[in-house]
Amino acid sequence: MSRHVLSVLVENQSGVLSRVAGLFSRRGYNIDSLSVGETEDPKVSRMTIVVRGDHYILEQIKKQLNKLIDVIKIVELSPNNSICRELALIKVKTTMQNRASVIEIVSIFRANIVDVSRETLTVEMTGDESKIDAFINLMESYGIVEVVCTGLSAIERGEKSIKNREENEED
Repeated sequence: MSRHVLSVLVENQSGVLSRVAGLFSRRGYNIDSLSVGETEDPKVSRMTIVVRGDHYILEQIKKQLNKLIDVIKIVELSPNNSICRELALIKVKTTMQNRASVIEIVSIFRANIVDVSRETLTVEMTGDESKIDAFINLMESYGIVEVVCTGLSAIERGEKSIKNREENEED
């Protein structure tokens, strides 16, 4: 089962997220990651959806998404031609004896400490999945209290962009 990243432009209206998620659950498809945000056009939102499946499952997902009236455009992002990032907040147990070494690792990973208490540090990290996983693996020996991830955000490299329906008709 290979991983696929779909960038989906949708009308920015209430209920759209529910309809998209419902489509996946009705068909028995799992969503590995889902992030949604308004685009440069306040009438349009972009969903970044990460799914696993073979070519047949991917085509079925695209066909079903295209049937939804609120969906403007769907593009599968190629791993080689796109930038993918995730935001993670990781709360790590610390003591006075090991706090300096945790701070050093945070610095090496170019992450930020966003909260400090007597017994924990909360780290904010952006990066691809492998960077976040590597950091979490290193922190496990100190003790992970909590991890929260946003889900993947992705965009095509270079000059390419995903345009809405009206702009494509003019091209």
